[in-house]
Amino acid sequence: MTEPVRLAKRVAALTQCSRREAEMYIEGGWVRVDGVVVEEPQFMVQEQRIEIDPHAQLAPAEPATLVLHKPAGATLAEARALIRAESRSPEDASGVRLLKRHFARLESPLSLPDSASGLQVFTQDWRVKRRLEEDFDRIEQEMVVEVAGKLAPNGLALLNHGLSFDNYALPPIKVSWQNETHLRFALKRIAPEKIERMCNAVGLKTLAMKRIRVGRIPMSRMQPGQWRYLTSSDRF
Repeated sequence: MTEPVRLAKRVAALTQCSRREAEMYIEGGWVRVDGVVVEEPQFMVQEQRIEIDPHAQLAPAEPATLVLHKPAGATLAEARALIRAESRSPEDASGVRLLKRHFARLESPLSLPDSASGLQVFTQDWRVKRRLEEDFDRIEQEMVVEVAGKLAPNGLALLNHGLSFDNYALPPIKVSWQNETHLRFALKRIAPEKIERMCNAVGLKTLAMKRIRVGRIPMSRMQPGQWRYLTSSDRF
């Protein structure tokens, strides 16, 4: 039996490349150990069969950004736990290769009430996180809200512009009826958490909320609990 060695050292010897290049192959998901992809350069091997994908590309693994269709009632931690290889949407047309490392250190810059469902953004990319946080006032969020009750005579106008909470006048937004029981909110500068309070102020009770768009990123046909990657060309 040979002594165990780091996978990166074995790959470097097999490909006649540097240790850092070997680590990039491994972290990119291009290396298999006995037929199983291993993404950890420090993984210890002995006499296992090591294979490098013939299509391997020598490039650092980019941080991932993805969107999840959060089910109603799921907390942020529960939503995060739904992001697994098997729950990737079959509608994902991004072409991004799935890597285990994409599921680590994910942050969600835009809040969504636990009771609400819909589009939730998770990212490893500090640039995306900063964009969503710093440009919050300029990024439109579209929500569909199921309501019950009797709308005040000027209620729709007040929802669009005219409500004040805690001595603060809410900015203008776009609110319209989608059908007899559902309102469509297109929000800027207002967090979705305020919607229930807004509805209560005009005589309506909020039964359900779903975020279907963030900026130019739509929900599309993802089912609850499914997620998809965003690509570098996607823009909020």
